[in-house]
Amino acid sequence: MNERISLADMQSGQKGRIVQIDGGGGMTRRLDALGLRVGKKIQKVSKQLMRGPVIVSHGNARVAVGFGMTQRIWMEIE
Repeated sequence: MNERISLADMQSGQKGRIVQIDGGGGMTRRLDALGLRVGKKIQKVSKQLMRGPVIVSHGNARVAVGFGMTQRIWMEIE
């Protein structure tokens, strides 16, 4: 089994697949609108200092996700 960590704990440049989202309906819908859902493969591009937003890419899109949300998105690292 591959390693599972939160998106917040991933290193910049790492790729993985979203395996679980620990959030309510509002958070899940917000992430879904950004194209982030369970089963989606993404790459962590960068993180900002001082617990700022995390930039992730999937396909040709790049999106910013708040730090609090990234702690509740569980990834399986490739």
